[in-house]
Amino acid sequence: MPDDFTLEGSKLPEHPEPYWRDSVDLQSFSPLEEDLRVDVAIIGGGISGITTAYLLQKEGVKVALLEADKLLNGTTGHTTAKITAQHGAIYNEFIAHLGKKKAKLYYDAATDALHFIENLVKEETIDCDFSKEDAYLYTTTNRGVSKLEKENDAYKELGIKGGLVDSIPLKVPTKAALVMNDQAQFHPLKYLSHLVTAFIENGGKVFEHTVAIDVKDNPKPTVVTKHGAKVVAESIVVASHFPFYDGGLYFSKMYAERSYVLAAKVPKDECPDGMYLSVDSPSRSLRYTMVNGEKYALIGGEEHKTGQGIDTMYHYEALEQFGMEIFPTADIRYRWSAQDLVTLDKVPYIGKMSRMHPNIYVATGYRKWGMTNGTVAALLITDLIQQRKNAYELLYRPSRFVSDPSIRHFIAQNSDVAKQLLQGKFDQSDKHPEDVEKDEAAVVNVGGKRAGAYRDSDGCLHVVDTTCTHMGCEVHWNHGDRSWDCPCHGSRFSYDGEVMEGPAKKPLTKIDVE
Repeated sequence: MPDDFTLEGSKLPEHPEPYWRDSVDLQSFSPLEEDLRVDVAIIGGGISGITTAYLLQKEGVKVALLEADKLLNGTTGHTTAKITAQHGAIYNEFIAHLGKKKAKLYYDAATDALHFIENLVKEETIDCDFSKEDAYLYTTTNRGVSKLEKENDAYKELGIKGGLVDSIPLKVPTKAALVMNDQAQFHPLKYLSHLVTAFIENGGKVFEHTVAIDVKDNPKPTVVTKHGAKVVAESIVVASHFPFYDGGLYFSKMYAERSYVLAAKVPKDECPDGMYLSVDSPSRSLRYTMVNGEKYALIGGEEHKTGQGIDTMYHYEALEQFGMEIFPTADIRYRWSAQDLVTLDKVPYIGKMSRMHPNIYVATGYRKWGMTNGTVAALLITDLIQQRKNAYELLYRPSRFVSDPSIRHFIAQNSDVAKQLLQGKFDQSDKHPEDVEKDEAAVVNVGGKRAGAYRDSDGCLHVVDTTCTHMGCEVHWNHGDRSWDCPCHGSRFSYDGEVMEGPAKKPLTKIDVE
């Protein structure tokens, strides 16, 4: 990934900001300052953590929800918010690698999650722009046709409602398409802010800006926070996207992937109902949302491994070009990106973290499908904590290992880590901090050592050691989101070195060049 660049002429918004967060006023909560004792401590204020907290508190369990930043400011706040069991062309692959029974369980779990959300929205009259939509996979290539035909066979084998269709109402040269009927979409933050309010009204406690850094297991599970306050609990739920407490070597069993979204105001008659996802590479995603009576198209795709590839602004520009081809008068109002974690077999890790930690639960590895998978996690973990049986426990068990394809993917992933580690050590620069212009970043040379420099719009220079504090890989600048990203395990840091995404726990070392 280039670390020295200047892009001009883009009509995209200057700064990334998801529409979801800009369109609601969310409550604010104080940090945890004193030790606390509860039944369950939940780490992570996204859909998994909030839904789990809501469910447990409703059953009379005393719960504390801890968030390192602000609620719903992570992946949940940067989603496309499709509520669907159509997670790409996945079911033919699952039948081949996991077997028909587990493939059907995966579909059933996602469908149960959709129905849970739908029923809750109706029962509690949640105003969250919920609408039922058909979900389409489509292709513009001959190779994609074969993929969709095999996926259609899997739909038939698993009894999934849908099938091949002749066309879709998009201005793209589609060669084949596959529909899954009766899926849904919503405004995720309107939905989840309702759950937060209900959680608090039932006696739940929420703490923001409370960074959990460790778990001690004696005599009861105890969450240790950055500023010293502790939470003692009977059970701990790690729903922090990447597990902040890695009791299962998750960094070696997942990789991080970034993808991009634009929100553009378009004429109502040009943007069709329904949700669309191409099976080609790079992928293209489309759905709509209503904003004050106007229709906005959410245009997504362009996934790549975090910290690797081309200048990230080009991904936004590629989506801009795609969007303008479909909607020539589109007015792009928002742009944002999201980070997702992919497991070895593409099934999330949900359940007890490991046999060594029976009272610690984890939910991670949603592979871009957090609305259903996050809800699956909440339902499953609630049952496990309440000692109820759940039909999906074995499917999602974090300690599982499926020989095919897990071994192959494990070797490939960790070989790539080694490659990135070595390449970074040889990536040097002749540029110096004083050469960096306003709102520009570059890898620079400071005293003969690799460093990263960013000069903000006020002219203030921020210089950091580019060695990731997780396992020593060299981070690269992410121009599109103004962050330093690690190509090995996906840790992300702000321009001044603070941790934005794990597995890293410690910030990049600041360098004083004055």
